[in-house]
Amino acid sequence: MGGMTIHPTPIAGLCEIRHAAFGDARGRFTRLFCEQELAAIRPGLHFTQINLSQTHGRGTLRGMHYQVPPTAEAKLVHCLRGRVFDVAVDARAGSPTFLHWHAIELSEDGKNAVFIPEGVAHGFQTLSEEAWLLYMHTTPWTPDCEAGLRHDDPRLSIDWPLPVATLSVRDRGYPLIDDAFTGVVA
Repeated sequence: MGGMTIHPTPIAGLCEIRHAAFGDARGRFTRLFCEQELAAIRPGLHFTQINLSQTHGRGTLRGMHYQVPPTAEAKLVHCLRGRVFDVAVDARAGSPTFLHWHAIELSEDGKNAVFIPEGVAHGFQTLSEEAWLLYMHTTPWTPDCEAGLRHDDPRLSIDWPLPVATLSVRDRGYPLIDDAFTGVVA
């Protein structure tokens, strides 16, 4: 039973994964991950950590997070409850889309997910009162390799759909991008 299609975005390696749901009177079945089907993105894709993020309050923002080498990570993100405006920013050194962003709406209907490659920052804003995101990571979280970009950096000009209602101290504290930032070697 198939059910996944991979749709590239303008940022190389960033893909929207669309799922087919199979349902009957009992409910619905959706395949969230299949190594064989996702080999089109990256053969041998291997995840080492799975996390659940529960976010409260419409307009809450998390991000823009990434990890630097040696634990740069790729992520596969699904929305299990609610709706989010999911954003990826290309922070890879030398990339033709360096500092470009792309957004995909994810929702609990399970129809899509997003694959975020190494060196691409990730964040989201809740469009519902509550949102649960399931993250699959290719490397474990490593605090010493954690980094981020400001959600409101003028060089990014991310067009968030709602005013930011809540933001962590950490996410508010990331510096603005300056000329010294040449990107991440992923």
